[in-house]
Amino acid sequence: MAHYKAADSKREQFRRYLEKSGVLDTLTKVLVALYEEPEKPNSALDFLKHHLGAATPENPEIELLRLELAEMKEKYEATVEENKKLKAKLAQYEPPQEEKRAE
Repeated sequence: MAHYKAADSKREQFRRYLEKSGVLDTLTKVLVALYEEPEKPNSALDFLKHHLGAATPENPEIELLRLELAEMKEKYEATVEENKKLKAKLAQYEPPQEEKRAE
């Protein structure tokens, strides 16, 4: 009988842990969303993975990639701007297109 109470106590502790961490609430919401779907998906597991994936915090690697992308965009814009300036500077030293054709 003592073994039964110990197992029951561990189960209750685990349930409280899941409840405190929000797992039970999140699972309930996703399952309710699946239940309320007018057309049930072919794979309920894929539905759960998709909806639970959206609720999880982002992977740190994704954040690093976003930062790297932002840096690359800034470098790209700076390069485009520099290219425009250099083209304008070069145009000062080249004869106009009409003069080239006349030769």
